[in-house]
Amino acid sequence: MKTTHPAEWKGILVVGEIRNSRVQPVTLELIGKARELKATCPTVGDIAVVLIGDGVSAALAEVETSGADEVILVDHKQTSLFHNDLYATILQNIITSRKPSVVLLPATAQYQDLASMLGIRLNTGVAAHCVDIRISKAAEMLAVVPAFGGKVLGDILCPAHRPQMATVKPGIFRQAPPISGNKPQISHFDPSAIVAEKLQNPRLVALGNSACATTRGIPVEEASVVVCGGWGMGSKENWQLLNELANLLGGAVGCTRPAVDEGWVEGESQMIGTSGKVVRPKVYIGAGVSGSSHHICGMKDSDLIISINKDEKASIFEVSDIRVVGDAKQILESLIEKIRAIRKA
Repeated sequence: MKTTHPAEWKGILVVGEIRNSRVQPVTLELIGKARELKATCPTVGDIAVVLIGDGVSAALAEVETSGADEVILVDHKQTSLFHNDLYATILQNIITSRKPSVVLLPATAQYQDLASMLGIRLNTGVAAHCVDIRISKAAEMLAVVPAFGGKVLGDILCPAHRPQMATVKPGIFRQAPPISGNKPQISHFDPSAIVAEKLQNPRLVALGNSACATTRGIPVEEASVVVCGGWGMGSKENWQLLNELANLLGGAVGCTRPAVDEGWVEGESQMIGTSGKVVRPKVYIGAGVSGSSHHICGMKDSDLIISINKDEKASIFEVSDIRVVGDAKQILESLIEKIRAIRKA
């Protein structure tokens, strides 16, 4: 869909994510960024948010004060279970009819795959896992994306194709404050014909209902205190010190990629960085974390950053408020002992 008249494409479309009948925070974060882009370039057009799901109308109240100009509701019982092909076809129809200049999607497990499908179907590019998005006065979107393991940041533009698409991980942008009295236009998109066609000629078949894994303790992205360990922790045995400290402080344990690769933690739910979670705790304590830009992108906005590392030239110290040069294991053992002593006193 190469466009010779980009001016025909106008507006920003935010694809919202619904989970357990609730609008996910990343949706409001993307709307906040859309408001910022519109303030920079008013000619980009209005902001529309599309919500897909069964009974999705009940979630309307969560986005009414977000600052969006329009909310498009796609309410159908067959959309209760996320289905890439169905969702992609619905969004393809909405985008081709409305022609938004910019489309923003969450870079979550489901929607990042959906974004790539849409990019192929719409014959346009998708800037994935953006850490920033800017826009020019001519409504040209510039997406900032980490490359080479987060060591550099690259600028991506899509000058000849529309829409300009980008995905953003939860937590990268802050939610904009609500606008009291904001009353967006409410529109409805009926997917009945699309659903009927998909049911008649299914490319994918759901074998059962989806299930969400339960998380032990406080999710790292919600904790006010995050104790994060890196390669410098040395072993799985030493890793238990992070758990002890987090328990004492009422926080959560985070990690960097090497800890996942070494099997010191299970899965990637605790990983912090551009390919993991983005956190903004009141206190971040990094132990044995070198501080690659890949990781720093995920924790740099913490209120207080305390870092422990043997290497006095470690990159993590460049963004730290308190820098402790020394062996992480020894320092954590001493810190845990002192906290316990204070509590006993």
